[in-house]
Amino acid sequence: MDTLTGLLDGPKARGAFVLRSVLSTPWALRIEDRAPLTLLTMLDGEAWILPDGGQPVPVRPGDLALLRGPDAYTVADDPRSEADIVVGPGQICSRDGVSVATSMALGVRTWGETRPGDERPSVMLTGTYAAEHEIGRRLLAHLPTLLVRPAGVDTTEDTLVRLLGTEVTRADPGQEVVLDRLLDLLVVGVLRGWLAAPDADAPGWLRAQGDDVVGPALRLLHDDPARPWTVAALAAGVGVSRAGLARRFTALVGEPPMAYLANWRLTVAADLLRDPELTIAAVARRVGYGDAFALSTAFKRVRGITPQEHRRSAAAADASEPGVPETGVPRPGEPAAGAAAGAAATDATARPSRPTPTTVVLAAG
Repeated sequence: MDTLTGLLDGPKARGAFVLRSVLSTPWALRIEDRAPLTLLTMLDGEAWILPDGGQPVPVRPGDLALLRGPDAYTVADDPRSEADIVVGPGQICSRDGVSVATSMALGVRTWGETRPGDERPSVMLTGTYAAEHEIGRRLLAHLPTLLVRPAGVDTTEDTLVRLLGTEVTRADPGQEVVLDRLLDLLVVGVLRGWLAAPDADAPGWLRAQGDDVVGPALRLLHDDPARPWTVAALAAGVGVSRAGLARRFTALVGEPPMAYLANWRLTVAADLLRDPELTIAAVARRVGYGDAFALSTAFKRVRGITPQEHRRSAAAADASEPGVPETGVPRPGEPAAGAAAGAAATDATARPSRPTPTTVVLAAG
């Protein structure tokens, strides 16, 4: 697989929360759901995204906005509109501390508030990834806070936006899988556009996937991290000299091939450790360590905790992730949810501090 495919295997949508919002102007929503990744697009009307600490950014119909969490932000019809609805963890929505779950439900995966006589309210689509995984974190950590791909850049993605707008309100069997895959395709499209931009501030190991030498080397490491790789074997696999590969890999990625492999193995191991069915010894074998002791030694040295401690903290974090969304939006075949109750659980593991919010708007053509 290529580098981006391997990284995106973490934040792959599985039962993502996809919602169609219909809102009469003026409107403003304060988003504090701490979701790791959210895709937002307008089907009708314009919106403004106001990241905390950043400048307001307009989103026009067909534009795709990718928001990296867990930082809060506001989305509104106008930067001057005051937010009166707060969306918290678990997609719990409230106004003045009171749930609006039932009162704002408008149908299957549809939610909002319209006024009589408003013939053309704003229509917004959002797709929220509720959980993050270790491989995905490596990609998420390098994304800008807000990434916008204007409409018209790719006709295929423009078609996918319209298709998502059609599919979101359907109640057919297997519909959540359809929505998940459409959401994934749109996210991949935005990320590919970002990586292709000449001024993209992507990390070297991610940009290097397009290199004729380093790209194939990265794919070999990602496809088979358990193999007992050497620089010589890797160089032979891509058809260059050992010295040439080592020099080019280090220059583009920022670290030598074997150092990258060691870090990648631990990244994959950290994700595999979330599966309670896998023993630590089985995880060790999958990522190229001879036994559980060897993996534990490396894991402790680099990450400061043992694999077992990581597994416990990851399980606690997964348990505290928001579960079933409580916006009150009816699932197909279900009645509207009742009033939401309770505060969001505190994360069981510390999150790294985020840098100053950054916004990237891709060129329109």
